[in-house]
Amino acid sequence: MANLALTGILEKMTGKDKDYRYMATSDLLNELNKEGFKLDVDLEAKLSNIVIQQLDDAAGDVSGLAVKCLVPLVKKIHEQQVLEMTNKLCDKLLNGKEQNRDIASIAVKTIVAEVPNATVAQSVLVSISPKLIRGIVTQAMGTEIKCECLDILCDVLHKYGNLMASDHEVLLSALLPQLNTNQASVRKKAVSCIASLASSLSDDLLAKATVEIILLLKNQTTKSELTRTDIQMIGALSRAVGYRFGPHLGDAVPILINYCNNASENDEELREYSLQALESFLLRCPRDISSYCDQILHLTLEFLSHDPNFTDNMEEDTDDESYVEEEDDDSANEYTDDEDVSWKVRRAAAKCLAALIVSRPEMLSRLYEEACPKLIDRFKEREENVKMDIFNTFIELLRQTGNVTKGQTDFDESSPRYLLKQEVAKIVRSVNKQLREKSIKTKVGAFSVLKELVIVLPDCLAEHIGSLTPGIEKALCDKSSTSNLKIEALVFTRLVLASHAPPVFHPYIKAISAPIISSVGERYYKVTAEALRVCGELVRVVRPDIEVFDFDFKPYVHPIYAAIMSRLTNQDQDQEVKECAISCMGLVVSTFGDHLGAELPSCLPVLVDRMGNEITRLTAVKAFAVIAASPLHIDLSCVLEHVISELTAFLRKANRALRQATLGTLNTLIVGYGDKIGSAAYEVIVAELSTLISDSDLHMAALALELCCTLMADKRSGPTVGLTVRNKVLPQALTLIRSSLLQGQALLALRNFFTALVYSANTSFDVLLDSLLSAAKPSAQAGAVAKQALFSIAQCVAVLCLSAGDKKCSSTVNMLTDILKADSSTNSAKQHLSLLCLGEIGRRKDLSSHDHIENIVIESFQSPFEEIKSAASYALGNIAVGNLPKYLPFILDKIDNQQKKQYLLLHSLKEVIVRQSVDKAEFDDSSVDKITKLLFNHCESDEEGVRNVVAECLGKIALIEPGKLVPALKERTSSPAAFTRATVVIAVKYSIVERQEKIDEILYPEISTFLMLIKDQDRHVRRAAVLALSTAAHNKPNLIKSLLPELLPLLYDQTVIKKELIRTVDLGPFKHTVDDGLELRKAAFECVDTLLESCLDQVNPSSFLVPYLLSGLDDHYDVKMPCHLILSKLADKCPSAVLAVLDSLVDPLQKTINFRPKQDAVKQEVDRNEDMIRSALRAIASLNRISGGDCSHKFKNLMNEIGKSKTLSEKYSSIRNE
Repeated sequence: MANLALTGILEKMTGKDKDYRYMATSDLLNELNKEGFKLDVDLEAKLSNIVIQQLDDAAGDVSGLAVKCLVPLVKKIHEQQVLEMTNKLCDKLLNGKEQNRDIASIAVKTIVAEVPNATVAQSVLVSISPKLIRGIVTQAMGTEIKCECLDILCDVLHKYGNLMASDHEVLLSALLPQLNTNQASVRKKAVSCIASLASSLSDDLLAKATVEIILLLKNQTTKSELTRTDIQMIGALSRAVGYRFGPHLGDAVPILINYCNNASENDEELREYSLQALESFLLRCPRDISSYCDQILHLTLEFLSHDPNFTDNMEEDTDDESYVEEEDDDSANEYTDDEDVSWKVRRAAAKCLAALIVSRPEMLSRLYEEACPKLIDRFKEREENVKMDIFNTFIELLRQTGNVTKGQTDFDESSPRYLLKQEVAKIVRSVNKQLREKSIKTKVGAFSVLKELVIVLPDCLAEHIGSLTPGIEKALCDKSSTSNLKIEALVFTRLVLASHAPPVFHPYIKAISAPIISSVGERYYKVTAEALRVCGELVRVVRPDIEVFDFDFKPYVHPIYAAIMSRLTNQDQDQEVKECAISCMGLVVSTFGDHLGAELPSCLPVLVDRMGNEITRLTAVKAFAVIAASPLHIDLSCVLEHVISELTAFLRKANRALRQATLGTLNTLIVGYGDKIGSAAYEVIVAELSTLISDSDLHMAALALELCCTLMADKRSGPTVGLTVRNKVLPQALTLIRSSLLQGQALLALRNFFTALVYSANTSFDVLLDSLLSAAKPSAQAGAVAKQALFSIAQCVAVLCLSAGDKKCSSTVNMLTDILKADSSTNSAKQHLSLLCLGEIGRRKDLSSHDHIENIVIESFQSPFEEIKSAASYALGNIAVGNLPKYLPFILDKIDNQQKKQYLLLHSLKEVIVRQSVDKAEFDDSSVDKITKLLFNHCESDEEGVRNVVAECLGKIALIEPGKLVPALKERTSSPAAFTRATVVIAVKYSIVERQEKIDEILYPEISTFLMLIKDQDRHVRRAAVLALSTAAHNKPNLIKSLLPELLPLLYDQTVIKKELIRTVDLGPFKHTVDDGLELRKAAFECVDTLLESCLDQVNPSSFLVPYLLSGLDDHYDVKMPCHLILSKLADKCPSAVLAVLDSLVDPLQKTINFRPKQDAVKQEVDRNEDMIRSALRAIASLNRISGGDCSHKFKNLMNEIGKSKTLSEKYSSIRNE
C-alpha cells in the first residue's frame, strides 16, 4: 500500500471523533503487520510521534491499540527512532501526569520485549538505565514511580542482564538501599529486581551483594518488617543463582535458623520466610547445604506442629474403630481466628521437609526414624491447605522410597522399605480418621497417600482391608462426593485388588462390590471407565481359581454382568468407557462363562460387532484372546466362524498393534477350538501369515511363525495345509534365516518351525536340509551371507537333524565331515557352515560314534581364514559338551602342548564351561582342578584376548565350584603381576550373573578385596575393578551397597583426565597423541550410569555433577556419550541437584552441539559427530523438562540458539518426538 494511504490513516488518527481514532489505529496495526511494509525517514518520525501521542488518548481502547502498534513498529524503524521513543516515554514516566504513567510503563516494557537485535537493545539500555536508576534513587519521586521503574528494570535485567555488565555495580548500589525503605511495595519490587540482576552478576559482585544483605540480617535492631524483606531477598537470591550461592550458606543458614527459633510470638511471617529460604537452599545448593541438613530436619519437625494458639486435647490416639456418626465432630474444629497466621509456618515447614526428602536420598533411613512418625501424626492438621502440603510431603517420602529401593529384593532392618512396613498400621489408622472428615479435599488427599503406599509396598494392606472398606464405601456412595474423589477412591481400590492375594478380600466382597458396581452406572465417563477397570480386578478376586471352590462367587456373577452389559451395549459414550467395557466383559465371560450359559448368545455377538468398528477392534481382539484361553472352554459356536474370518482379514491391516494382537488371538483360538475350524480357513490364514515373516519386524515374524507351528501341529489340518506352508511360508523363512538381525524369540520360533515342518505331511528331510544349506550360499543380489546368519542356519540344521531321527542325523554328520576333509583353502563359506553345524549337532547329541571327529575339526585350526578358525574352536567346544569324559581331556591336553593354537583351544574350553554353568551340570573334581590349574598358568599371558578368555572361563567355573574358586581368586589379588590381578577381577565380573547362584553367599564377604583394586597402581587392574563394580551394580546391587561409601570417591577419581597417562607417539612426519586413560574414564562413567539405576540412594549427585560430570561433558567422544546419558538420568531423578549447577553445564553442551568436523573429515567422523550432537540434544531436552530451569540465563540462551539454528531445531524437535 502506498505511503499516501498511510498519510490518510495518520490524519484520521488525530481526528476529534474517538471512533475514527480507534478505527484508524486499528488500520495502522494491520498495515504494520504486513510482510512487505517499508517506511521512509520522514514518515518514520511522524508515525513514531503519533503512536506515542495516541498512548495518552483519553479513550482507553485507543491507547491499548497504540501499545499493540509498538510491537511491529519497533522492528520496522531505525535505531535512532526507537531511542527517541524510549526517551519520550521515560520522560513521561518520571515527569508526566499521573494518569499517563501506567500506559507509559507498559509501552516501555513492550519496547524492551520486542527490540529486534542485540545492538539496538544495547543502545536502548544505555539510554534508559540511567533514567530508571534516577527514578529509583531520587528521594522526591513518589512510591508509584519507584515501583514502575523497578518493574521495568526487573524486565530489562531479566532479558538483557548480561549486556549490562558495565552497569552492574551502579545498579547494585542503587537497588540495595531500596531494601530499607519504609514502603512495603518498593521493598517487594526491589527484591525481584535484585534477583533478576543476580543471575548475570559476576561472582565478586554477587558476594558483595550477599555480604551486605547478611550484614543487614545480623543487625538485631532492624525493624522486623525490614528483616522479613532481607530474608525474602536471601531466598530470592538463592533461587536466582542456584549453586553459586553455595559459598555464602555458612553465613546465611545459622542466622535463618536463629530467626526461626527466636522470632517473637507474633512474628510468624519471619519464620515462614526463613523456612522458605532454607527450602530454596536445599533445592538449589544441595552440595553445600549438606552439613546443615540435620539442623534443618529438626527445625522443620519442630515447626510442623507449631500452633501456639491452639491446644490439642485429642493427643491420646484413642482407638477409633467404634466411632459415632460425625455430627458432634464439628465442635472440635470450630476454633477459627482470622489473626492467627501460624498455619503459614506449618505450611513452610512441610514444604521445607519435602525439599529435604527430595534432595537427600541418602538420609532416607534417618527420615523414617525421625520424620515419618511426626508426619503421620500431623495428618490431623486443622488447616486444610496445610494438611494437603503434609500429605504431599508424605507422598514425596513414599516416592523417594520407591526410587531408592527399586529392584531390591531383600530388606534388612535398616532398609527404608522395612522401616516403612513398620509404620503401615499407624498410617492406616491416621488416614482412616481423615476419610471420615467432611471435607472432600481431605479425602482426596488421604486416598492419594494410600495409593502411593500401595505402589511402593504392594502387599502391605492385607491386614487392613476391613478397616479401609467403610472409607471406600463412603467415598463412592455419599451424595456429596465429587467425581474427583470417586476416581481417587476407585484407582486406589483397583491398585489394592491387583496387588494383594484374593482371599484377603473375600470377607469384605459384599461391602466392596456394591458401590463399585453402582459406580459403573455413573454419568461422568472417567468415573465409569475407572469403575470398569476395578470390576476387571474384582472378577479376578471373586473367582481366582476355576478349580477351587473356597468362596461362593455365584451371587456376584449376574450383578457384575448386568452392569457391564448395559455399558457394552450403549453406543453413545466415550471411547475409554467402550474399551474398558469390552476388556471387562472379556474377563467376565472367561471367568464366569459356565454360569452365564443363557446370556452368552446375546453377549458374544456384541463383542464380535465391536470387532467390526475401527475404534474398538483392537480391544475386542484382545478380549477374544482372553475368552479363548479360558480353562472353562466356553462355547463360542455361535460366533466362531465370524471371528476367524474377521481376524484373518486383520492380518492385512497396516496397524501393527492390531496385527500383533490378531496373531496371538488366532493362536489361542486354534489351540482351543481347532476342531471347530475347517482346514480351508487354515489355508487362508497361512497365506495371510506368510507376508508377515520378514526381518523388518522380528517380533511379528516370531508370532507369525509360532502361529504357523500351531496350525501344522494340529492333527486335524489336512495335507493341503502342509502344502500351503511349503509354498508360501518356507520361502519367506529361508529369506528370514539369511538376516543378520535374527536372534532371540524369532530365532527360537524359526527353529521350532523347521522341527514342525519335518513332522508335517509329505515334506522330505533331504529337500529341507538342501534348501537350508543352499541358503548359506552367496547370492548375486545380496552378496555373501552375514556371520550371524550362518549361526542361525546351523542351529536350524541341528534341530532338523535331531527331529528326523538317528539315521538321517549320522548321514548328515558324515556329509559335513566330508566337506571338511576336502580342500580347505578354497570354499570358506561351506567350511564355515559345516563347522558350525557340527558344533550345534554335537552340543545336542553325542557324536563319539563318529571316529576321529575331533581331529578332523582341529585340522581346521590351520586354515588361513580367521572365521574358519573361530568356527572350528566353537565346534570343538560344543562337540565336547556332548561327551565330556571323552573330549574334555583331549582339549586340556592340547592346550598344554600346542602353544600356537592356545587361544583357539581356550575358546573351545570356554564353550564347554559356559554351557556347563548354564545347564547346571557338574564337572568331576579332578577335571575342575586340572582346568583351574591350567587357566591360572595363563593368567599372565601378554595377549589381551587370551587373558579375557581365561577370565571368562574362571568366572564361569566359579559359578559351578564357588567353594574352591573364590579363595583361589582372592589369593591372586595380591599377585605381583598386574595382568594376573586384572584377570582375577574380570573373572569375578563374569561370575556375577542376574540369577540367584550359590556363589553369592561365598562371594559376598570377599567382594571388597576384589573391588578395592580400584586403587591399584596399574590402569588395567583399575579398569577391571570398575567393570566388575559395574556388573555387580547391574546384576546384584545388594552385593556392593555397603561398600559404596568407600568405593564412590575412588570411582569418581577414575573419571578425571590423568596427564601421566597421555603420551605422544612420534610417527616421523607427524606426532600422534595417545590417551591410555580413555578406556578407564569411559568405563568409570558407564559404571556411574549403572549405579544411578540401582543404588541411587548411595550416589550423592551434587558432589558428582561438579567437577566430575562437568569434566566428562568436555572430554573425548567416547566419554561424552555416557555423560549425556547420566545427565538425562539425573535430570529425571534428581532435578534439584542438576538445577543447582545448570549454568556450568551449559558451556560444554553448547560446545558439543556447535562443533563442526574439519572439511577433509572422513564419513565415519562426520557420522560420529552427528551422533554426538543428537546425544547432547537428548540431554538438553531432559534438562528442559525440569521445572525451574528458566531461571538460568545461560540455559535460556542455549535454548534460543537451538531454536534459531535450522539444523539444530529440526534435530531437537525430532528428538522430542521420539
